[in-house]
Amino acid sequence: MTRRAVLALSRRDALGAAALAAAGLWLAPARSARAKEAAAMPADFTPEQALAWLLEGNRRFAAGRAEAPRRTLARVHDTAPDQKPFAAILACADSRVPPEILFDQGFGDLFVVRNAGNLATPAEIASLEFGTLQLGARVLMVLGHSSCGAVKAALAGTQVPGQISALFQYLRPAVKEAGGDLAKAVAANVRLQADTLAQSSPVLAQLVQQGRLQMAGGVYDLASGVVTPLSLAG
Repeated sequence: MTRRAVLALSRRDALGAAALAAAGLWLAPARSARAKEAAAMPADFTPEQALAWLLEGNRRFAAGRAEAPRRTLARVHDTAPDQKPFAAILACADSRVPPEILFDQGFGDLFVVRNAGNLATPAEIASLEFGTLQLGARVLMVLGHSSCGAVKAALAGTQVPGQISALFQYLRPAVKEAGGDLAKAVAANVRLQADTLAQSSPVLAQLVQQGRLQMAGGVYDLASGVVTPLSLAG
């Protein structure tokens, strides 16, 4: 074999080795992403475990250790035929309060219903009944947040444009209870909306009685990223 042929083979071997190494580098992130997706809630879990999983995700997020799990295109494909969220969330529509991000979850993990003021109106209740009874979410959290604009507007009691004032009838009980304190009104609103869900929905009440669902409440702090759990009545 000539020297030129030997050099050609050596170059070809080197290119092959480089290609394999590059493939390994590409495959490693893919394997890592799959491993994160595999870390989803197990098939059989309790409402208490679901709540703990939710809050642990927020602890990661608030500590700057978010894993951003189950957010790959592979997960999109996996969840396209069906969804099995482990938690349902009634949250405010505020653009700074995205539940999947602040709880460090991914596609198919959370069944989220949002409106201004995280209010339990008939449409929201119906949606949450679907997310729990039909889809199997084991914890239902009402999530308020600091400096909520809807609560603040209800506290001010001034004239507002359009149909914004339609929100106030749902917020007045919390405003009255808080005595003009915004933070207290936000927390009171979470508890009152959770109570509305429990009292006005036989579906949710039965799931709780059967031990298939846990009601929870929390307030998200816009400045720190921390969700503080709230105790609920009953």
